[in-house]
Amino acid sequence: MTAEEPRPTEGTGGEQRPAAPRPGGPPEDHSPAHGGGDVTDEGAATTATPDADAPGEQMAGDQEVGDQAAADELTLARTELAERTLDLQRLQAEFLNYKRRVDRDRELVKQNAVFAVLGGLLPVLDDIDRAREHGELEGGFKAVADSLERTVSGLGLTKFGAQGDEFDPTLHEALMHGHSPEVTTTTVDVVAHAGYRIGDRVVRAAKVTVLDPEPEQQAAPSPADDAERA
Repeated sequence: MTAEEPRPTEGTGGEQRPAAPRPGGPPEDHSPAHGGGDVTDEGAATTATPDADAPGEQMAGDQEVGDQAAADELTLARTELAERTLDLQRLQAEFLNYKRRVDRDRELVKQNAVFAVLGGLLPVLDDIDRAREHGELEGGFKAVADSLERTVSGLGLTKFGAQGDEFDPTLHEALMHGHSPEVTTTTVDVVAHAGYRIGDRVVRAAKVTVLDPEPEQQAAPSPADDAERA
């Protein structure tokens, strides 16, 4: 007796339902076809494509931010370099000014020291001059006097004031005034003490007597003046 084959069962609306498995037969595979799976994978790959470009864009943005930061650091470094350069130039100028002041003060201290020492030797030089005028400067005393005069001359001390010089109130100290028809301006007559100076600085003014020109004689009265007086 032959078994009857099962008929396919029609569902509502004309849909076909899968036939029931035969007794003892292998289970039927109702999984979707392989072709449909491929379509799904391609769609996933297509959807994932924009996400693959995102890391490149982020990297470009990071590079731009890094370049801007480097440019800002370079600008800041240049600004600081300019400020430090100005500070160094200012310090150099202050140091040069300080050095000039120190050199000037040192030279002034030296001049004051020489001035004080030579000022104390002026009475000795006056005695040498008087001894020379009286013919008493000879022998060993003359050698000492000449050596002393050379020494003070080497230190910059120079003597001034001689008979016939024009009187200069900044260089001469007038001890006495006289009149003479032989002079046309105030002139040195006798040098009592010679003057000394170091460069343009006067250590001691020369003490002298001077001669002034004769005053103009009064004009003789005319006859008309005599008639008026009468």
